[in-house]
Amino acid sequence: MMESYIKSGKIASKIRDEASKMITEGTLVIDLVEYVESEILKSGAEIAFPCNVSLNEVAAHYTSPANDQTAIQAGDMVKLDLGAMVDGYIADTAITIIADGNIDENYTQDEINLHEEIVEASEAGLEAAIATARAGIEVSKIGEAVHEAISEYKLNPIFNLTGHSLEQNNLHAGISIPNYDNHDHYILEEGQAVAIEPFATNGEGIVNDAPGHYIFSYLKSRPFRMKSTQRVLKYIQNNHRFVPFSGRWITNEFGERKGNIALKQLSEAMAVYAYAPLREKQNCFVSQKEHTLIIEKEGCTVTTI
Repeated sequence: MMESYIKSGKIASKIRDEASKMITEGTLVIDLVEYVESEILKSGAEIAFPCNVSLNEVAAHYTSPANDQTAIQAGDMVKLDLGAMVDGYIADTAITIIADGNIDENYTQDEINLHEEIVEASEAGLEAAIATARAGIEVSKIGEAVHEAISEYKLNPIFNLTGHSLEQNNLHAGISIPNYDNHDHYILEEGQAVAIEPFATNGEGIVNDAPGHYIFSYLKSRPFRMKSTQRVLKYIQNNHRFVPFSGRWITNEFGERKGNIALKQLSEAMAVYAYAPLREKQNCFVSQKEHTLIIEKEGCTVTTI
């Protein structure tokens, strides 16, 4: 188990670092997403969830649909969140990069300085969480450490987003790791795997659903009259039963029209769950930094360093 966690972590961190170099003015989000996903497969690992590339006020859960023409602009706050899986054991990691280019054409120097501080704040929050994490610690204490570190910048964490525990073939295994002291007295145990992901913002620190659904997860089998929807459901059951999948993968397999109709019907019937992108309530910029940890008696091992 530990060997697989370490292997998936090395793969994810290498691809994260290489993909980060692509975050520059003019890069299409779909090119970045597809690069990450193809490199994970080339490495011999599996994709643990669709690569997320969320821009500016969007905190999470955006991945490109087919033919996405969204381009990264200079100064965009780009959150790259990816996951690799070896023998079902997951490495989940994220980084925020301010896109290179003619930034001063889009933002004032004060805005540029603020955006850099937002990125630094999520990094500081993660460092504080790693320093706090160990067997026997309450998860609320990790959240408290994150909140204190981000508050040093006079910024807020995202209060309604959390890290999560990991298990074999299970990205969100039931335990939440908050980004503030939510008084959750759950105690971490030696050997547990957790993904800790502080988000920082100059906004209120609450995210709401934004339009669109690009990421899905399988829930259960349902009967459907349309044979094409039945085929899509069977494909999902055979290929994406355990971890989230991209709507783009379905439309690439079945065509945009049939794929999108099927996903709509499957979502309405609760055969699959559709994730909306999450946008900061006040449309303020959001940064994210994430590592996967294995909890130990006196600390933790970071698999995605």
